[in-house]
Amino acid sequence: MYTSNGKTVVLAEREVEVANFLEMALRFEGFEVKVVREGEDLTAAVSAADRKLAAVLVDIPDPLKDGVETLRRVRCARPDLPVIVFSGNPAPEAVVRVMRCGAVDFLAKPLTHGGLIEAVRGATAARAPKPARIAPLEAENPTMRSIAQALDRIALSDVPVVLRGETGVGKEVLAREIHARSPRAQKPLLKINCAAVPLELLESELFGYERGAFTGALKSTPGKFETADGGTILLDEIGDMDFKLQAKLLHVLQDGEFQRLGGRETIRVDVRILAATHCDLERAVQEGRFREDLFYRLNVISLAIPPLRERKDEIVPLARLFLEKHAAHGEPPPELTPRLKEALMAYHWPGNIRELENMMRKYLVFREPDAVAEELWQKVHLATVVPAATGQRKGGRYRASPLDEVEKARNLEEARTILQTLNETQWNRRRAAEMLNIDYKGLLYRMKKLRIGMTTDQGTGRGAATAGSESRSTPVHHLRP
Repeated sequence: MYTSNGKTVVLAEREVEVANFLEMALRFEGFEVKVVREGEDLTAAVSAADRKLAAVLVDIPDPLKDGVETLRRVRCARPDLPVIVFSGNPAPEAVVRVMRCGAVDFLAKPLTHGGLIEAVRGATAARAPKPARIAPLEAENPTMRSIAQALDRIALSDVPVVLRGETGVGKEVLAREIHARSPRAQKPLLKINCAAVPLELLESELFGYERGAFTGALKSTPGKFETADGGTILLDEIGDMDFKLQAKLLHVLQDGEFQRLGGRETIRVDVRILAATHCDLERAVQEGRFREDLFYRLNVISLAIPPLRERKDEIVPLARLFLEKHAAHGEPPPELTPRLKEALMAYHWPGNIRELENMMRKYLVFREPDAVAEELWQKVHLATVVPAATGQRKGGRYRASPLDEVEKARNLEEARTILQTLNETQWNRRRAAEMLNIDYKGLLYRMKKLRIGMTTDQGTGRGAATAGSESRSTPVHHLRP
């Protein structure tokens, strides 16, 4: 008698005696077993199985001649499922081929009971649950919803993908989601920032180098492409890659081969390329900063991720997500008060999701929702400061002058200084004027010009004082590190 552990293994074996032996061994270990006989469709059996399916075992007599396409179809049908291949041809080339096609383990026939159970236990124990769907993919934003609907197809397609968007919108998170849903999920996902690594080091980082290739190269070292063989590489800030290095990258994309720095041996790899950029690549091509042939080779699928300010419905759910993520173990995260939610929705988030995450981490440290809300409202006020029109009109159209930026920077700094002083004096403007070494009326004039004031809406916590009044309001605390 055996006790079921509630997990099912699909077994594809042509020989009846071998199938009976393997089925008995698996049932003894508590697995339910579904046997697929010769002539039956393994892919259909896997697709129809329930979500308790733990693994697939498939016999491929000679991986160098047949069966690999079946393995690919299984991995496409259920990319989250571990597949173990056993074969009578244990040649190294055969092992490499099935592993590159998505198998998690290879067993040589004849199989032993111990070897079989060890492989199945290892595959099912190492199998992580499918990553929780990231919050942006559950949003109501039409662009993000269309990306979410296409993500599984994109992940299984194995073609290059270009992720576009401002800094901090979640390009890397989306890249990791694509990799996690792909048949390459069991292989590495490596990232390299093309803008952060100096040019003289980037080539060796990507392609490796041989001993003596340059001063300090004391031993041969593989690069990212070799290390990621069978997996995925994320080339972040691809638009900033040096023009000369782009030619070598194009060669890898076209032929899947390259040479290490200082080497002569041609190395072949199977790597999927994901690229991320905040640049306008089409414009970079027109300006001669990015190779046109590389652009068309990379730009098979292009995903434009909108900034957070265009995805307002995600702000509060993301804020809660980050509070739960970074809260100390066993300590409940603080609540998002109505006033803090309002401030979160009003702010324009130029740093996008990354800035929101950092703000929530800050909130976890100080746990002062009103202080965080006031800091956000101050940033909203600063964003509404309008510089003087120092440009000129020509043909009825406004032409910006370089002085506009100078005036805007001066106004922003002045407003920031006044707000800081007002907070230190709890919005006592006479004391603030003394601290700023200007007369009281001068301070009121500057506050009016810079649109710094307090409304009568106590619900927002922005006080009750006006530019012509010296009434005291509830103190407004600014969050200090």
